[in-house]
Amino acid sequence: MQAEPRKSLVGEEYEVEVGPVAHGGHCIARTSTGQVLFVRHALPGERVVARVTEGEEGARFLRADAVKVLEASKDRIDAPCPFAGPGRCGGCDWQHAKPGAQRRLKGEVVAEQLKRLAGLTPEEAGWDGTVVPAEGDKVPAGQVPAWRTRVQYAVTADGRAGLRRHRSHEVEPIDHCMIAAEGVSELGIEKRDWTGMDSVEAIAATGSQDRQVILTPKPGARLPLVELDRPVSVMRVDERSGQVHRVHGRPFVRERADGRTHRVGSGGFWQVHPKAADTLVTAVMQGLLPRKGDMALDLYCGVGLFAGALADRVGEQGAVLGIESGKRAVEDARHNLADFPRVRIEQGKVESVLPRTGITEVDLVVLDPPRAGAGRKTVEHLSSLGARRIAYVACDPAALARDLGYFRDGGYRVRTLRVFDLFPMTSHVECVAILEPAGKAS
Repeated sequence: MQAEPRKSLVGEEYEVEVGPVAHGGHCIARTSTGQVLFVRHALPGERVVARVTEGEEGARFLRADAVKVLEASKDRIDAPCPFAGPGRCGGCDWQHAKPGAQRRLKGEVVAEQLKRLAGLTPEEAGWDGTVVPAEGDKVPAGQVPAWRTRVQYAVTADGRAGLRRHRSHEVEPIDHCMIAAEGVSELGIEKRDWTGMDSVEAIAATGSQDRQVILTPKPGARLPLVELDRPVSVMRVDERSGQVHRVHGRPFVRERADGRTHRVGSGGFWQVHPKAADTLVTAVMQGLLPRKGDMALDLYCGVGLFAGALADRVGEQGAVLGIESGKRAVEDARHNLADFPRVRIEQGKVESVLPRTGITEVDLVVLDPPRAGAGRKTVEHLSSLGARRIAYVACDPAALARDLGYFRDGGYRVRTLRVFDLFPMTSHVECVAILEPAGKAS
């Protein structure tokens, strides 16, 4: 006998006391019956009316928006962005919080993930608990740093550019994104008709004047004639293969970091904040302290940012092996690092390629895995290579904490952890953990 479907609670409203912040840009509250609510647009300590956006009777938790604030936190401000708020654009999580409060909330999330998934206190992780803003991002409450150098606009049925609502395919049309970098805003994407397009990605390179748009057409649609407010190269995503093809202009942008220029093709990965690449390279190199003659690994190496920084510092007697799964990124990395004969870039998944290299010993490791983390198998392999220091760059504190637990099982401890606010107004952070063998004296 088939069970009756449970009643949807979407639209139901509850008056609740808001509890602590949680991973994902929301806070935790409970209904009078004890059901857990993940509430967006709220702050810890507030009393709000929360309207359910997802969930049903008997579910483990419900998702909700704070639609009315009955008792406000001292950290609350009016969202500077007119498109932020319940049911609106999903791009930002914390527009309603003062900048300093946003960083405190992010620090609380990192601390909670470390404790829950790795059993580490901030002190045990060598972290002072602070979340450091990027240079130039310390702005007064009510102001928003314009930092996002890559923005993917969705397109409405009538051709307007916008951003997706939270956990939705619905599009919120906008006329300006406050967190978009000046180089993106000056293209004027929001003023154009994009009928027939599914999405338009705008890229404004850091350290060069390169501007690029990547168009993803709806099935069967023709590309528009792209005339924007600044010179721009145009790429197109093939609807069948998903591959990116050049329409006109350069098929890459030139990004600048660590005193070097990096070619990044076909919308390939590069840090979104203009200060991020230099900030992370500095943190990684300060943590690793490379020496001349070192053998180093750069895993999930992208277009070679960390591999180039390592190669520069280990010198002609040293060697660097980078591993990256993306074919175009590997081509770019090999181009970017062509002046370092002792650098080799291998294409493939780290968990497959690393064992095949036959490497049994290294001095240093950098890994910058995707959001899911490196995983137990890769961490076990890395722990067996005897590196004197490992730098783990992470965009997800939960994945980082899980992997730090695996490293502990493999005989490594966290020497230092630094946390950077490279995604202001959102719930995201970037972490750099430096690990060393557990038996080593501090």
